[in-house]
Amino acid sequence: MSSPAHNYTEDSIKSLDWREHIRLRPGMYIGKLGDGSQPEDGIYVLLKEVIDNSIDEHVMGFGKVIEVEIAPDQRASVRDYGRGIPLGKLMECAAQINTGAKYDSEVFKRSVGLNGVGIKAVNALSVSFEIQAVREKQTRSIEFSRGLVRQDSGKPGRCDEPDGTRISFRPDPESFTSHVHFKLDYVREMLRFYSWLNPGLTLKLNGETFRSKDGLRDLIAAKLTEEPLYPVIHLEGTDVEVAFTHGTGYGEEYYTFVNGQHTTQGGTHLAAFREALVQECRAFFNKQYDPNDVRGSVIAAVSVKVQEPVFESQTKTKLGSTHMEPEGRNLRTHIINTIVKELDNYLHKHAEVAKALQEKITANEKERKEISGIQKAARDSARKAKVCNKKLRDCRIHLDTKDKRREDSTLFITEGDSASGSITKSRDVETQAVFSLRGKPLNCYGLSRKIVYENEEFYLLANALQIDENIEDLRYNRIILATDADVDGMHIRLLMITFFLQFFPEIVRAGHLHILQTPLFRVRNKKETFYCYSDEERQRAIHRCGKNAEITRFKGLGEISPDEFKHFIGPKMRLEPVMMPEHKTIKELLSFYMGKNTPDRQAYIVENLRVEKELQFQDDEAALPDAA
Repeated sequence: MSSPAHNYTEDSIKSLDWREHIRLRPGMYIGKLGDGSQPEDGIYVLLKEVIDNSIDEHVMGFGKVIEVEIAPDQRASVRDYGRGIPLGKLMECAAQINTGAKYDSEVFKRSVGLNGVGIKAVNALSVSFEIQAVREKQTRSIEFSRGLVRQDSGKPGRCDEPDGTRISFRPDPESFTSHVHFKLDYVREMLRFYSWLNPGLTLKLNGETFRSKDGLRDLIAAKLTEEPLYPVIHLEGTDVEVAFTHGTGYGEEYYTFVNGQHTTQGGTHLAAFREALVQECRAFFNKQYDPNDVRGSVIAAVSVKVQEPVFESQTKTKLGSTHMEPEGRNLRTHIINTIVKELDNYLHKHAEVAKALQEKITANEKERKEISGIQKAARDSARKAKVCNKKLRDCRIHLDTKDKRREDSTLFITEGDSASGSITKSRDVETQAVFSLRGKPLNCYGLSRKIVYENEEFYLLANALQIDENIEDLRYNRIILATDADVDGMHIRLLMITFFLQFFPEIVRAGHLHILQTPLFRVRNKKETFYCYSDEERQRAIHRCGKNAEITRFKGLGEISPDEFKHFIGPKMRLEPVMMPEHKTIKELLSFYMGKNTPDRQAYIVENLRVEKELQFQDDEAALPDAA
């Protein structure tokens, strides 16, 4: 028997070309390989990579309009009116790794895409990809499939279109899933951010227009979930721009950007802003305020321009730069000094705003001190409960560790011991934890944060998540509500969403909260078994299995055996992210769904009511052999 060392030979070393490597390891380039149902899925990274190039043209002063189209067959097209890619280099820009104009800092001084990878990743991961450039009445186009050339127009031809570039692509089902699709709401949000960061730029999505006049000020106005306590403070300095105000809710809300790239995980610039805000408030009001009192209920947007930025991954969601190139200045120090200087000038000129800001900080401080005694009692109680707390079945890997699987860390919140038993037996003990509720939790709408510490179950949950003191210490990347799909389960789900929106809204805003989708039906014959999440899927399964199909309807999670459950919480787990609806404030949402009964809510229920007999009739009808 040969040893492992003998099996490791020259033949073990493989060299892949650019397209093979991207297709073999797509996660390195575009992050999560989802079907498009969640905003962080890779197909949106593909679209962003294409739009980023058009944005860079606009930033350099070329092109005021970008047109985006998403066709029914999920083909995405982006047309800009910039300078257009030089026709002789069209092939290299589309299909030669580490090729682009953005290495030349004089051509693209504040660009997001710097490594010549983005467009090539789009090309390699698309079943069809076409790139066309127009320059000075000449045009050239090349068509690819999975990175391989299918058609090249060769020599430039005559064209009467305006200068610019058009790229269209359709994501490859082999790299994603057969039902990969763009959600237009996610694309709209992407284009809104581009418009806020580029005042004067017009973006169009299937004819719908997005344009901003006041930039970050418009962003804050759109994202406010309540009336601000004072007008939005807008500050600008060299390569630094911020806008912020305070609301009356809980938590902190930040939107951060580098060269127009939405850095959803923050980084150097966010840390610098948070530090600068505390530093200036302490100096201006001459009091050593607690940082949480200064930042509580703040909503802010921070945008910086950095030459040759360093991101922590190809998807560019977190800025890692420490210095500003090529001058070598410390980036964090520059941001802090700029914000402190500009905010100091602003507060001296606007006494009413300064007064409102101080009153908010004082109110935060008062509330913190009021609940400090309750916190201590809750901590003591939790410390005792940890020894015998059977409600939390923890995992080994958490978000606040350095393990490479930290992003997979998950906490399932279940109703009762029956459902938690199935999940506990099926889960991955490395990354999946389970917290079992005792029944219906308290409706916390309209209550103060004191209830988090006074209610044992709420506090044990907040303590398990490690968010009772600081949201940044969150222990799990995904918090999943796993309740039955019946009336009681829906009610528990609503009560838990209310809990997070009321006291920890940043959990929802950051995309950590999800709802577990479990199958409603199992359809099988002697050869195949299908788990169906909708009536449409069930009917397709019946058609596949034939008239002798056995159909089981699952009414609760406890009815699903652990052996079956492992399929529903594994790599192909279906999750529905809990998201804030557009143009709806948290206060409006909670008041409508969780407040006292109102005629509006009664009318809403009546309009959306489906009678049980109707549903049962549909179930019976679909199960008939003729229906198959």
